Amino acid sequence: MNSSSILLPMAALAVWTLMVLLILPYKRLMAVKTRRAKVDDFKFGESGNVPSDVSIPNRHLMNLLEMPVLFYVACLTLVVTLRVDAGYVYLAWAFFVARVAHSFVHLTYNNVIHRLQTFALSNFILTVIWLRLLFSLL
Repeated sequence: MNSSSILLPMAALAVWTLMVLLILPYKRLMAVKTRRAKVDDFKFGESGNVPSDVSIPNRHLMNLLEMPVLFYVACLTLVVTLRVDAGYVYLAWAFFVARVAHSFVHLTYNNVIHRLQTFALSNFILTVIWLRLLFSLL
C-alpha cells in the first residue's frame, strides 16, 4: 500500500470544506440583498438577527474545522510512521463519506436525529482510526 494513498481522502475533505465555505458569502449576500439581515449583523461573526438558514452554513463550516483536525493529524501520523494500509485508507474514505452525509443533512433538511447519526458515525470511524494507530504505536 502506497503511503500517499491516504492523502486522497484528506484532500477530498479539504476540498469539501472549501466548497462549504463558498456557501457562506452567497447566503449572507442574499440575506442582505433581500433585507433579511443587515451587513452589520455579520460584524462580529453573526448576531441574533441573522436568519437560521443563513447561520447554519457558518455553524457547519466550524463543524468541518473541529473534529476533522484529528482526522488530518491521524492521517499525517500514519504517513510519517509508514503505517498506512488498506484498512486505514478504507476508514479514511468512510470518514469522508460520513462527513459529506453529515453536511448534506445539516445543510438541507437539517433533521437533528439524522444529523446526530451521521455525526456519531463519523466520530466512531475517527475513534477506530485513532485506536488502531495508538495500538500500532505501542
